[in-house]
Amino acid sequence: MTNDLEALAHSTEADLAAAADLRALDAVRVAALGKNGALTALLKGLGAVPAEARRERGAALNAVKQRIEAALDARRATLEAAALDAKLLAEKQDMSLPPRPIPQGSIHPINRTIEELTAIFGAMGFSAVEGPDIESDWYNFGALNIPDHHPARQDQDTFYLPGLGADGRPLVLRTQTSPLQVRTMLGQEPPIRIIAPGRTYRADHDATHSPMFHQVEGLVIDRGITLGHLKGCLTDFLRAFFGISNLPVRFRSSYFPFTEPSMEVDIGWNRKTGELGAGGDWLEILGSGMVHPRVLANCGIDAREWQGFAFGMGIERITMLKHGIADLRPFYEGDTRWLAHYASSPLTPASLHEGV
Repeated sequence: MTNDLEALAHSTEADLAAAADLRALDAVRVAALGKNGALTALLKGLGAVPAEARRERGAALNAVKQRIEAALDARRATLEAAALDAKLLAEKQDMSLPPRPIPQGSIHPINRTIEELTAIFGAMGFSAVEGPDIESDWYNFGALNIPDHHPARQDQDTFYLPGLGADGRPLVLRTQTSPLQVRTMLGQEPPIRIIAPGRTYRADHDATHSPMFHQVEGLVIDRGITLGHLKGCLTDFLRAFFGISNLPVRFRSSYFPFTEPSMEVDIGWNRKTGELGAGGDWLEILGSGMVHPRVLANCGIDAREWQGFAFGMGIERITMLKHGIADLRPFYEGDTRWLAHYASSPLTPASLHEGV
């Protein structure tokens, strides 16, 4: 190998060893092996070398090229390893630091109330049932002793659907969850103890009414059931749900087609402040009564042997009272600020959330 090639190889190797990073390394590569590099120029000039010396000169040039490429690969591997080590060092994490806060989902007030209802009544031996939102006119009205001329059957109150049901009767969006009571009595032998929470639909919409809302209804069928059982059940429920052990509860005579006798249930509150359980005023909260014998007969139950009571309440209504919510509409608007204020943590069981 001639002195000029040895000098080129030696200086290039020195430059490669001195390259501090991959960018500097590539600059040395271009200076030696690039299109206009020093070794490339010598290779291009090989044609001018006398024929008798060309073979030896060419072999020497190729040897220098291989030597430089080997040194280049070795240095590149070293720099790449160093760069990886530096990157890993920069990206290391202190595992003792607390994690960044992650936003958690929450339970909508309606769902939380349904959980609380199920927990409280479940402790009393009730089971929850579900059913279709679209019902036959007979399940929604007829079986419940609601006559054809009753105002609740009118179009301004009830959403009727096209076509007829399997029983040949009109189809409606259920106006109450009472049809689930009928379905349960038809499909299950007494004794019965159920609650039926779910969506219901009525043609009404303002600050305190919605065309879609939620109700929970309850039904008990057994031997020897009296008004005393009804009063005790509802009084215990209301005091547990609102968390007021001495909550005043009053039962007022009323009328519903499907119960006899029928009663409205009031709770004590303060009309001026809205505080529950104090103030000497009364607030209607739900309807109830002893199941009408005709309803039992419509469901194939002998009223001479079996008696029962039923009740129903709006889930939005009791949720609004419990949390001091004045307007019904935000329940369905999906405002995250409203939800952040009124929603509940999914990690807190309903029974613990309210001290049930």
